[in-house]
Amino acid sequence: MIQFTAPPSNNNGSGSFSEHREVPFVDLQRQIRSLQDEFQAAIWGVCERADFILGGETERFEQAFAGWIGVDYAVGVASGLDALRLSLVALGIKTNDEVILPANTFIATALAVTAVGARPVLVDCEPHYYNLDPKKLAAAVTNRTRAILPVHLAGNPADMTAIMRVATHYKLAVVEDACQAHGAAIQGQQCGAWGNTGCFSFYPGKNLGAFGDGGIVTTNDSTLAQKVRRLRHYGQDAKYEHKELGCNSRLDTLQAAVLNVKLPRLESWNISRRKHADHYRQGLRGVGDVRLPALCPEDVSHVYHLFMIETEHRDALQRHLGSAGVQTGIHYPVPIHLQPAYADLGYRRGAFPVAEMLASRILSLPMFPELRSEEIEHVVSSIGQFFALRKDLKSGEDGSESRRVLGA
Repeated sequence: MIQFTAPPSNNNGSGSFSEHREVPFVDLQRQIRSLQDEFQAAIWGVCERADFILGGETERFEQAFAGWIGVDYAVGVASGLDALRLSLVALGIKTNDEVILPANTFIATALAVTAVGARPVLVDCEPHYYNLDPKKLAAAVTNRTRAILPVHLAGNPADMTAIMRVATHYKLAVVEDACQAHGAAIQGQQCGAWGNTGCFSFYPGKNLGAFGDGGIVTTNDSTLAQKVRRLRHYGQDAKYEHKELGCNSRLDTLQAAVLNVKLPRLESWNISRRKHADHYRQGLRGVGDVRLPALCPEDVSHVYHLFMIETEHRDALQRHLGSAGVQTGIHYPVPIHLQPAYADLGYRRGAFPVAEMLASRILSLPMFPELRSEEIEHVVSSIGQFFALRKDLKSGEDGSESRRVLGA
């Protein structure tokens, strides 16, 4: 039987933070250790059955995830990028079509559009929640626009009420990039259940992560589900009967087995993330010029894949935190329109001022369910120490948190 040997825990058992330990940005080993026996049994079960490709665990996970999101169908694929790409193919998006997406997102969102031969049309994000600004959507629509690709960035739902209104008016498809939003919801409806399709990634560091790459497409449209299922498997419904040009993009049975162990815990893990976010808010309110993530309305559920703060002193603060043993991230330092790979889109610096401003100010702090209170306290105190050394700096926005009304 497979035996896992987990590395020793770095918990000194005292309940206090040691200055010799680091605070990781994400620590996957803590979660693996806590579920080690279940992972071992699930993986060994696949090995015993040897159904490694589109096996029973994959079908079971697809059904469970569809039920969890609240849709009729879920189709496992090889990655979040493939979920986006195959959704666009299934919707008939093709060469010379246009797809609208936010300027502030990971490049995979745009790459999916490019992969089907369409043109990414960027729209600036709104400044409080960092998601696509619905007020700027209509101006980006042309006679070549075929779809909108909103992103639920950092686990914070985009304004789907307003986005769907625009999509309905212009008869556009909607493909949700929910790769950072497993469990996020608006008015009780999960992200991934609003558009024609929802697209999720199971990259290990996600709220629901596999032991490698993986993704899934969610939908209530049986025709779309059937087409994605066919496309992921060489374009065939039956072996050697290829109805269209497909590809090889299947969620491995081993990864599905891991995800089946994790899925029942996802809601509790998201609750832990929200508690960590509250802890950060309490500790950082009024510290220096730190601007905290804007609070969501009561009917919007943020799952804090990332906890992002803003500061004019981002780079210096990141260096200070690194010296204090705190790992951080930047999401994302170069907006899509300023990436060399997308120079041919013709956008120039200044085209999307909010996205560019955020690229210079945002810092992501450690965030994962198993993060300990003493580690958050160390992060908070280290940020406080940084600003205490700079008493001559004027305090800017002190973490005041504006609110939004979805659909406004």
